[in-house]
Amino acid sequence: MDEMHRKILHQCIGFDWDNGNIDKNWIKHNVSSSECEQIFFNHPLVIQDDIEHSKTEKRFYALGKTDMKRFLFIAFTVRGGLIRIISARSMSRKEKRVYSNE
Repeated sequence: MDEMHRKILHQCIGFDWDNGNIDKNWIKHNVSSSECEQIFFNHPLVIQDDIEHSKTEKRFYALGKTDMKRFLFIAFTVRGGLIRIISARSMSRKEKRVYSNE
């Protein structure tokens, strides 16, 4: 993770969940909210700007692993010092290759 992204995350004090996204991630991809949160505390953690989806607010994506070694792709934003998960799913094969090269 580069210094800019590290600085953004170090300013965060928790997570902000909207009820629709908790259910959506579980229903569509079997990803729980606790799994999403875990990747931010495990290493390596790869974070990049999501330029394509940053039209109305700055968005990011993260590649990381849960405590049970599940590899996840997470799209998120930061609002008021809180990480707000937009979507979460298992990593694709291509994303796993990128992640394993970090």
